[in-house]
Amino acid sequence: MTGRRVVIAGLGDVGVLTAIKLSKHADVVGISAKPGLVSGQELGWRLARPDDWARHNWIPFRRFRGLDRVRTVHGTITGLDTESRTVKVTLPDGSTTDVFYDVLVIATGVTNGFWRQPTLRTAAEVGDDLRGPHEKLSAARSVIVVGGGAAAVSSAAQIAAVWPDKRIELYFPGDRALTGHHPRTWEKVRKRLVDAGVIVRPNHRAALEPGFTGDELTAGPVRWSTGQEPASADAVLWAIGRVRPNTEWLPRDMLDESGFVRVTPELRVPGRREIFAVGDVAATDPLRSSARNRADGLLARNVLASFEGKPLKKYRPPTRRWGSVLGIQPDGLEVFTPNGRAFRFPAWTFERVLMPWIVRWGIYRGIRPGRQPWESRR
Repeated sequence: MTGRRVVIAGLGDVGVLTAIKLSKHADVVGISAKPGLVSGQELGWRLARPDDWARHNWIPFRRFRGLDRVRTVHGTITGLDTESRTVKVTLPDGSTTDVFYDVLVIATGVTNGFWRQPTLRTAAEVGDDLRGPHEKLSAARSVIVVGGGAAAVSSAAQIAAVWPDKRIELYFPGDRALTGHHPRTWEKVRKRLVDAGVIVRPNHRAALEPGFTGDELTAGPVRWSTGQEPASADAVLWAIGRVRPNTEWLPRDMLDESGFVRVTPELRVPGRREIFAVGDVAATDPLRSSARNRADGLLARNVLASFEGKPLKKYRPPTRRWGSVLGIQPDGLEVFTPNGRAFRFPAWTFERVLMPWIVRWGIYRGIRPGRQPWESRR
């Protein structure tokens, strides 16, 4: 079995987990534009407390025990040759290399704002990407957050918790935010926002210029297509869900009309028995939920089953989003179920139980202790 090579294109959250699960059964090569896992999760925590966020979400690959058998290639994926089964990678020095695969797993994710970019980065540049937005928000006296998803809602809550003296406003286009969640989830989250001092402004749809993506913090007035007067703040965070799949390197016939990778219920690309896709880049369902529902385990089983000619299992997406919305708060971590009910991990359990035992050992199979990559530069 170990003679089979699986190439995982993209080592974000779901790519790392897939690589860990396959590494004991196949020759696994992972390709990443970053020198470690830089999670796309918990935007609010990342903006408000980047050092705390980084301890759990910016982790060099060498610290993952489960990746010890995985060869990682640091570079940008620029092409795919399905006939020769090779992925073309441009390395940091500008040279290129071709990586052969028996099975290819596409997990390149999406571009979304300044916090999820596919650009090649060194460890120092990742640190700069974390500190820059935090420093801009720290200097601002007022902040507008535009968007109605979990990224926008958590950002407003986290910024308000860290800087209670700032004026924080959350604008979203409908009657309620978190439309992908159960209505009960929004009811409870809205109360938490108001209690934190966030000014909640529903029914505001931003008037955007053609091609605007919101990939950076801005300042100045925000104009609304819904008729309200423009709003101003020192800093404007655009969490408007303008995601773009990182699929420029793939043949057009593998993509749907929006550029996401077409997949069967088994997470296999139609007509390509040796190619699978998972995570935000995979067009599994309208929510592209395989990024958040531990589909990495099912995908790994299907890859191994494909080697042995065994039947593959189908991925069944949930109908609603679930999980943490606001992220870790001073009183703990609240997690919402698909039916809108909530349960809470007390604050003390987060660092003592949840992260070290459930996440680092249970999910990631062990993460070695180590300094943050940029600490030596301070």
